Amino acid sequence: MTDNASHDGPPPFDTPFEGEDTKQRIYGAVLHARDSMTAAEIAERADCSEEAARTHLSFYTDLGIVIQHDGRPVRYERNDDYFEWRRVNELAKSHTVEELQTRVSELTEKIETYRTTYGVDSPAEVDVLEFDAEQVNEVYVDLGDWATAIEERRLHERARRKAASAAASSLG
Repeated sequence: MTDNASHDGPPPFDTPFEGEDTKQRIYGAVLHARDSMTAAEIAERADCSEEAARTHLSFYTDLGIVIQHDGRPVRYERNDDYFEWRRVNELAKSHTVEELQTRVSELTEKIETYRTTYGVDSPAEVDVLEFDAEQVNEVYVDLGDWATAIEERRLHERARRKAASAAASSLG
């Protein structure tokens, strides 16, 4: 294995933020957290002092990236609404209304194909136990893809409406 090959791919799981500055390590720790955490827990994950964690968390809270939950102790969590807003804005900026509409249509067709294949309206309604053991893995893959298509269609539709609104206001 060449020396360059060791730098390809994701960082090792035990040190995912190695080489990053404190601000980036704290950002990464918050992004990877599944539940709210205290400043001390974030500091431990980010390998920094608790005071540094609080300073940067305050900054991220002011930007809307992090939600602060008052209490004893104060807890912090990633603001998923912020990241959704950011994704919608990126889609609206980087694609035309027509491109977004095409993608919404493609995703709608994909969703309809899954509805027809499984005979239900959503992946949550599929009973995996009704399938043979050999099919279960394929069904789980389909259900994940179906759920992703639903979410992507929702985001692309929001971006399409945003881009259409921006285009209409620039004409008028």
